Amino acid sequence: MYAVVALGYTMVYGILEFINFAHGEIFMVGAFVGTEVLLIADAMGSLEGMNPYFALILILVVAMAVTGALGVGIERVAYRPLRGAPRLIPLISAIGVSFLLQDLVRFTEAVARNEFYLNSPILFNGSVNLGIATIPQKALIVIVIAILMMMILSFFVNKTKWGIAMRAVAQDQSTASLMTINVDRVIMLTFLIGSSLGGATGVLFAQNYGTIDPYIGFILGLKAFTAAVLGGIGNLRGAMVGGVLLGLLESLAGAYMGPLTSGAFGAEYKDVFTFSILILVLLFKPEGLFGEAVKEKV
Repeated sequence: MYAVVALGYTMVYGILEFINFAHGEIFMVGAFVGTEVLLIADAMGSLEGMNPYFALILILVVAMAVTGALGVGIERVAYRPLRGAPRLIPLISAIGVSFLLQDLVRFTEAVARNEFYLNSPILFNGSVNLGIATIPQKALIVIVIAILMMMILSFFVNKTKWGIAMRAVAQDQSTASLMTINVDRVIMLTFLIGSSLGGATGVLFAQNYGTIDPYIGFILGLKAFTAAVLGGIGNLRGAMVGGVLLGLLESLAGAYMGPLTSGAFGAEYKDVFTFSILILVLLFKPEGLFGEAVKEKV
């Protein structure tokens, strides 16, 4: 999940060179959209007897459509008018959009359901025995779908016409526009794809953990940003590797930090461990594992 959300950060940064801090909240909106679809279907009696794989595909498609449109709308309203402004200005706008989405979802859910902490119906409750370990079915599905999304994105960016256009715009916007590439349309497509992936990951989060609230995007978004920096912000493969690596390190820290420190630090300090990695990367290798140090042009 860190890897897929990190892709949204790194795609936008690669083209516009600013951090879309509202991306974590787009992830959160995807979780709520998917959960609401399941809750409505359950209330109508349609969920019982429905094939769980069909239900999962349905909520993924709906969440991706909603969050993709939301990402395009945010880019058009909050970012495009500020494209020529100093970099700090769109960053502040992104933070404002982040808080706006949090409060909007909280208000909507409070009015509709008189609460904003939702319990998502879990479609997969079984386990899969792999011989050396038994893995919950829902966790295995998260892994498989995340890998599929990353593979499809990698193919799209590297092998399709629009993917080549995205890389050209990331390299040099003015030259790309001279080569008849519609820069605005490419940027819109970048937000559409990144936001759709974030929404799909929100659905996977809700299915994996069961409980969601309007604040789940904040910490996970910061960790995904950390993963993007770890892999090399602006580098797609770096974001993928950074997300998986950060998730593994965090899991190991949560499991072994207590025994290794004789109980002084427990699993509750895994977030401190995560952001310590961010500080170390920024101090010693700010370009990340797969990034390249770029000198400013004079």
